[in-house]
Amino acid sequence: MTIRFAAPPDRRFPRLSPQQVREARNLRANDNDNGGIHAGDAMLHAALRHFAEHGLAAAQWARQHAEAAGSAGDRQAYLWWLEICRALDRRMAAELDLGARV
Repeated sequence: MTIRFAAPPDRRFPRLSPQQVREARNLRANDNDNGGIHAGDAMLHAALRHFAEHGLAAAQWARQHAEAAGSAGDRQAYLWWLEICRALDRRMAAELDLGARV
């Protein structure tokens, strides 16, 4: 697949007016506000350490730990591993949480 770069036709006349450029600079590019519950620093640190240990399979490992804790009746450990799973893969954590509620 080729990539085509289309430069503006004339550098003196950009496609955005100066007013549009000023307005665009005030927009947040990535504020990560998805409306969900945000993990704290300790949870994020634990999730990153778990990711460093298990790589791309870290979310699956966290899910397995959460399922094992849930089966053992350890609610606190279940919630801990669920949050680690959520930090790594929200969809997988949502499926796990939904399955636990049913």
